[in-house]
Amino acid sequence: MFEVLVYVYENYWQGDACPELHQLSRKLTAVGFEAEEIQAALVWLNGLNIAAQNTQIGLPASSPSDAAEPDLPLPHGFVQQSAGSLRVYSVAEQQHLGAQTLGFVSFLESAGVLPPHMREIVVDRAMAAPGDPLALDDLKIIVLMVYWSFGEEPDALVLDELCDDADFRLAH
Repeated sequence: MFEVLVYVYENYWQGDACPELHQLSRKLTAVGFEAEEIQAALVWLNGLNIAAQNTQIGLPASSPSDAAEPDLPLPHGFVQQSAGSLRVYSVAEQQHLGAQTLGFVSFLESAGVLPPHMREIVVDRAMAAPGDPLALDDLKIIVLMVYWSFGEEPDALVLDELCDDADFRLAH
């Protein structure tokens, strides 16, 4: 499934350029992906599209006054996460994601490159992915796909962190 997601990210790097799922299925078949992989990826992408659309509907429009009001109510009765709040992971999330991937999510969050609404989609899509625990490289693909679903490209340093193989790094 992850090979299909990487192909989609690389070939349709702007999410709005991606064809509908039915057309995408035909294109992926023509490229040579197996039907099982395509089906799993399309189900996963459909969940990503739904989550991203629902999140974008619930986010307030960004304006200078929004920054001054961190507890601005959202249309559906939710309240934005405050700076002092803490995300507690369920036992199922801890088991499926594993310590290494949870640590990476925390790293991205603390670096300010993974806002809470995107973190929740990352966790949701990670829970929908195969693997127990989920491999860190697979989580990195999920993070890229979440950025992709919002039509955002991570900055160069984040992209380097997501695409770089840490096994070949030299400690100085």
